Amino acid sequence: MTTQSIIKVKNLIGGYGEEVILNNINFDVKESEILVILGGSGCGKSTLLRHMVGLNRPMGGNIYVDGVDIASCHDAEFKKTLKKIGILFQGAALFGSMTVAENIALPILEYTDLPKKSIKNLIRMKLSLVELDGYENHLPFELSGGMKKRAGLARALAINPKILFLDEPSAGLDPITSAEIDQLILHINKVLGTTVVIVTHELASIFAVAQRVVMLDKKKKGIIAEGDPKFLKQHSENETVKAFFNRTSKSAIQPDRN
Repeated sequence: MTTQSIIKVKNLIGGYGEEVILNNINFDVKESEILVILGGSGCGKSTLLRHMVGLNRPMGGNIYVDGVDIASCHDAEFKKTLKKIGILFQGAALFGSMTVAENIALPILEYTDLPKKSIKNLIRMKLSLVELDGYENHLPFELSGGMKKRAGLARALAINPKILFLDEPSAGLDPITSAEIDQLILHINKVLGTTVVIVTHELASIFAVAQRVVMLDKKKKGIIAEGDPKFLKQHSENETVKAFFNRTSKSAIQPDRN
């Protein structure tokens, strides 16, 4: 039985102004898989994610999310599609003047008509899922970096999205907290069946959670590798790919020609 694709990126051209950063990008994301988008600095990882969630409009090509081309659909259909998406931005992006509960309530109030009691119960459920029980009334400044990421994740999961987008979820965290976030991502994927798309360059997290990766290259402005990261580390013939996964310079892995 073949798993269906829930996201299809077709011939995508993306950038800012007249500058093309991504050129002719093609790949699919399967239902319930964890896909990592990776690459060196400036390769367009976050730019690609912004296009995939509809924050940026493509210069060309198509992005299908659960069958809807978000690059060309009408506003009503776009908003309906957004209900299927949860996003954890880099740094968690919590509103500092709002409590944790108020932050999590934002997408619930935006996309549902649930009564206050149901919203309160839903918030408690999401906080329990990310192991932040009892932190409803805390403000973001009262939380550690890892706790902010968990609170942001709870907000991203507030309306039970089919797809979860995570932008550098381990950035700025110590190794132990990063590993805890990785385990939480795996737990959410396993228990809820949520499709997860992650932008990161953290090798430990990539090997811990990625079922498949798409690697971008700044010079090519496109994809230079796709597949199982463990396989690519051992068997890729692309010097840039090998250097990235083995955390070394290109010159160090070039064969001796003498």
